[in-house]
Amino acid sequence: MEIVETVETAASVNAKPLEQQEHDLVYQLDGKPRLRTAIPLGMQHVLAMFASNLAPILLIAGACSLNGADTIIMMQCAMFVSGLTTFIQLYPIRLGKRLRIGGNLPIVMGTSFAFVPTATTVAATGGIGAVLGGCLLGSVSEVLIGVFYKYLRKFFPPLVVGSTLITIGINLMSAGAGYFAGGVGSKDYGSIRNLSIAFLVLAIVVLLQRFGKGIFKSSALLIAMVIGYLLCAFLGMVDTQAIMDAGWFSLPKPFHFKMTFSIPVTISFAALYITSGLETIGNTSGITMAGFDREATETETSGAILADAGGSILAACFNALPNTAFGQNAGIVSMTKVVNKFCIATGAFILMISGFIPKLGALFAAIPAPVLGGSIISVFSMIIINGIKMIAKAGFSERNVLILGVTFALGLGLAKDPAAVAQLPSAIRFIFSDSVAATCIVAIILNLIFPIKDKEELEKAKAALLDS
Repeated sequence: MEIVETVETAASVNAKPLEQQEHDLVYQLDGKPRLRTAIPLGMQHVLAMFASNLAPILLIAGACSLNGADTIIMMQCAMFVSGLTTFIQLYPIRLGKRLRIGGNLPIVMGTSFAFVPTATTVAATGGIGAVLGGCLLGSVSEVLIGVFYKYLRKFFPPLVVGSTLITIGINLMSAGAGYFAGGVGSKDYGSIRNLSIAFLVLAIVVLLQRFGKGIFKSSALLIAMVIGYLLCAFLGMVDTQAIMDAGWFSLPKPFHFKMTFSIPVTISFAALYITSGLETIGNTSGITMAGFDREATETETSGAILADAGGSILAACFNALPNTAFGQNAGIVSMTKVVNKFCIATGAFILMISGFIPKLGALFAAIPAPVLGGSIISVFSMIIINGIKMIAKAGFSERNVLILGVTFALGLGLAKDPAAVAQLPSAIRFIFSDSVAATCIVAIILNLIFPIKDKEELEKAKAALLDS
């Protein structure tokens, strides 16, 4: 009976018109739609994340005072690694029956903004070599989370992740404001021309996010940057010499910068990798709920985290910042319900190919500061909002308010004044070397010191952890 039903089902599927079969394939995880169907759907994901993928590189290159050629190399590598890591998420590398690198899900990877504040602080004293060294060694923490995810999840409730995200967003806002006004140190910093361009770009982002539909909404950042870029080119604000000098083809160069290593920097980045891993957990669950109407399995989540960590190790070796699962691409899956891996893979392939075209990197490296600031400042504010949402899930009980108060007092207060902690023992001082790392570490410690005792609050915390 079952065999007959299976034959009938297969026959009914084959009886469908070719266009209908093609349409159905994009809503299935596996299967291979025609390229004319797959490429536009893959490009949609590339357009949605392209600007956000490269913006952190521009910020760090500026903080490290890198020249145009070095910046272009970093951008090439960022595009190449993002595409490669996305491929690994789509088609995992198996390490055993239960362990694999990759979620086997339509997850799109890109350069994480979460590391920018810490990387900027480290760059001020150690340069790009110290940043990449910290990114490489710090990734061990996320590898451990991926391997032992089943046992470690309880230590990172929404209260910890939410407070860390808020601190990241607040730190980034100051950088965004600097670019908004024309770039700190520029001769026309805060000029009416710079502010007008930045406000125009921000207005385009807001209008497209609010009233746009489909690709126009998901690509709001890119569209706004293109319009701002063209306006600046018309006003003579774009330095085209670097674009003209850049070649059309070049291989991404691993280990272009010499890495340096230190324990405090490694610990600071290790704390950030915890946040990055939890962000990937949230996006993985969001994709399975939206695309398959179910929770992500333990194997899928563990694999997604390990791919995040592996991609970040590759990124450090290829002169770029760590990778993470991009929320805007998870949002596209939620909106379109297109979960087909082959469609996403075409986008990943386009990303990798872009990594071999230096002129494309030079084109983005020449983006004027007010254009970059106007487009990304809203992204930074959304990081703060997402952190508030996560904290709201946990609730504002007396215990939670106490933990948040002490966490922000030490993370956003004490850690912001290096002179205040200069005389502490080095074993303690490293905690306060960076406000983001301090916030994350203090929140974890306080959650362990003050466990939830109230039964009703415990149930609410469990529900919030599952939602996240």
